[in-house]
Amino acid sequence: MSFNIGLSGLYAANKQLDVTGNNIANVATTGFKSSRAEFEDVYSATKLGSGSKVVGNGVRLANVSQQFTQGDVNNTGNVLDMGINGSGFFVLNDNGSLSYTRAGTFKVDKDGYVTNSDGSARLQGYGVDANGKILNGVLTDLRIDTSNLAPKTTTTVSSTINLKSTELDINQVANPFDPSKQGSFTKQFSTPIYDTQGNQHIMDQFMVKTGANTWKTYTLIDGRNPNGTDPSPTAIPANPPVASTMVFDTSGNLVSVTTPAVPLPIVSPDLKVTGWIPGTVTNGVWAANGAAADPGGVTISMAKTTQYNADTARSIPAQNGYATGQITNLTIDTSGIMLANFSNSQTKAIGQISLASFTNEQGLQPVGGTSWKETYASGIPGYDAPNTGTLGEIHSNSLEESNVNLTSELVDLIKAQSNYQANAKTISTQSTIMQTIIQMT
Repeated sequence: MSFNIGLSGLYAANKQLDVTGNNIANVATTGFKSSRAEFEDVYSATKLGSGSKVVGNGVRLANVSQQFTQGDVNNTGNVLDMGINGSGFFVLNDNGSLSYTRAGTFKVDKDGYVTNSDGSARLQGYGVDANGKILNGVLTDLRIDTSNLAPKTTTTVSSTINLKSTELDINQVANPFDPSKQGSFTKQFSTPIYDTQGNQHIMDQFMVKTGANTWKTYTLIDGRNPNGTDPSPTAIPANPPVASTMVFDTSGNLVSVTTPAVPLPIVSPDLKVTGWIPGTVTNGVWAANGAAADPGGVTISMAKTTQYNADTARSIPAQNGYATGQITNLTIDTSGIMLANFSNSQTKAIGQISLASFTNEQGLQPVGGTSWKETYASGIPGYDAPNTGTLGEIHSNSLEESNVNLTSELVDLIKAQSNYQANAKTISTQSTIMQTIIQMT
């Protein structure tokens, strides 16, 4: 019986050496999780029990458990290197077969799909609609679209403006508005806007103080009146500019903006530019460029306009149009949203990384390549965005290192070696006793 006990000890010590050696071998493997050999004693038993004076039959391997503790997340400088700080697994799809990993060394294949390091499986996440809204719920292959961002025509312009209350009034009878004459207006503000083809145009707003608490504003695009009626204009401006009247109260707050219109004037805190035909001006001659404005026109918000005794000034205007853009770089935030940055200063979401969680991570089956498969013991995966519930956050430009503690593993190696030697000594001692018995007979 002692031979069997010693042999079981040798087997156990050998398994401990194997597990420890595998941990040490993967000390530099990205996303690797160390394992631990777990043993249990063995006793003979009958249907009536094992009794109180039974000597054990040795030891056996109960389990090799994985230790899913957090590894260090260190910077690499590669945007597609991603480490998970917290729980969760990246989801990979290899022709319909899903696997799960903590190794975030991703690449882009020739078709733009984000894949694992050897290109065998695609990273899974959530796609976006035409407006860049994340479509949560259905996993899809994440893809980096390098095509140009289509232009968008300007529909709204907004800013904060203050008109100095002590500016001198301009007599428009004696000095009618003329954009080429500085003395016919108080202040000029310029804003770039865009047509349907992404061509940039300059919209000028000329502010004219006409009386106490009363200002007029003239809006021109490319130096022309955008609301003109001449179907084939050539001169600049093509038609007399149409002015809107702004009225302020005694506290300097905007009361109303009135724009002449047929059949009734329009009273609103916004100015509406309609009928604009985009064109180009060459040597003072205007010609249509083949593009169009937004059918709904351009809305210029004047609601944040004041008349205080401070310098006439405007904040940086905000407008929602832009030219065609080429992708310049990619960023990934902690919630896993992949953001494409374009040459036209626009940023667009192109997808979101999904993470998987399991009720019993210990039940996952290692399949190599620093990946795992779900099993009955692990339970089915739950998918969600990073930073949701118990899921961790994504660190782009970083990788999670192996969680192997090399110092601890070297100590375990010494212990396993000592265990092996001690069990070998047990067998050697039993052999000596047997030889003694044989010699006595």
